[in-house]
Amino acid sequence: MITRDRAWEIVCEFIQNDALRRHSLAVEACVSAYAKKFAAEGCEVDPELWTVTALLHDFDWEIHPQAPDHPVKGELILRERGVPEVIRRAILSHATYTGVARESLLEKTLFACDELAGFLTAVAYVKPTRSIHEVDARSVKKKMKDKAFARAVNREDIVNGAAELGVDLDEHIAFCIRAMQERAGELGLQGSWNGNTPSAETAR
Repeated sequence: MITRDRAWEIVCEFIQNDALRRHSLAVEACVSAYAKKFAAEGCEVDPELWTVTALLHDFDWEIHPQAPDHPVKGELILRERGVPEVIRRAILSHATYTGVARESLLEKTLFACDELAGFLTAVAYVKPTRSIHEVDARSVKKKMKDKAFARAVNREDIVNGAAELGVDLDEHIAFCIRAMQERAGELGLQGSWNGNTPSAETAR
């Protein structure tokens, strides 16, 4: 099994762009939060395996920016590095064009969190304080209808991801917001929010 520290070393080896690194951390925050939730509900979950998978899911994006090179060629690199098959398969399955069906809870969770984490980051950046603490599910749903906003984010993947995971979309969005709020500083999403004003979710 590869450790979280080793996974982060691989991310930093292949990704130089800070925004891409923070995206890996944002997806990790969401996936790890779900790992804790599912474990508490009695599901058989390996939290570190989920963390490592989330961190590595886009590790090759800078060297393989085009589909299907990402993540297919990246999977070969991970295989050479000794990354377990369960992680590599989950990473392959998060791209709809690889032909790898999402079957496990980990695979479905990674897919559900990937595009959403990127979209939540984009929404946070247009808030007055540029903070994830100002983001709520209602504003996210509104922005999803604006095709000109964060147009690179696939809205269908967000909707389908929640459906595949078997969770309500609004609840899924709110859950991932909370997960990212807990690591706002690390994700570069604290902004100028000083904590004196209730976050968007708690204020509702």
